[in-house]
Amino acid sequence: MAAGASRCRISGQRWQPDNDWQQTLGVTPMMVSCSCGQVECEATGAPIVTVACYCDDCQEGSRQIEELPNAPRVRDADGGTAYVLYRKDRLKRSRGRDLLRDLRIREKSATRRVVASCCNSALYLDFEKGHWLSIYRARLGEVLPPLQMRIQTRFIPNKPHALNDVPAYPRFPFRFIAKLFIARIAMLLPG
Repeated sequence: MAAGASRCRISGQRWQPDNDWQQTLGVTPMMVSCSCGQVECEATGAPIVTVACYCDDCQEGSRQIEELPNAPRVRDADGGTAYVLYRKDRLKRSRGRDLLRDLRIREKSATRRVVASCCNSALYLDFEKGHWLSIYRARLGEVLPPLQMRIQTRFIPNKPHALNDVPAYPRFPFRFIAKLFIARIAMLLPG
């Protein structure tokens, strides 16, 4: 392995060091696409944060998506769902908009999981009251941004010992909330 490179313990994907990713993601748009390629979105700018969530709702929502016919895997091997969070104003749906379908685990839920109906690929999660979208990390292609933290780990039934590769938190840590807050302020500023 090259000096300075790391390997993701969950997916096995190779990535660049964080500082290179921040520079790359600030300039190069990330393409979000379904597994068959009929739906494509473009995420611009640097993401807010990259997390794996283990809450009951993410586990249930991911399980329901994985039960759809021919749906690609959503959860990581340890049961977490990996997301790359972007501001809502930074995602442009460029192709296949008519193929997007919303799924909710409860009828009146403020959270919708958006799936490409052509191949049942989970694309992103939208907490409608929020200013961000949680893009399913696996939908970003072969080279993935590094995981920065694990959240809601108190919901893991059998905690694997390998969860020490990045900080893990039993709830939503201040660091996570602060990143969302800073992103919201940036959206309000001109330019």
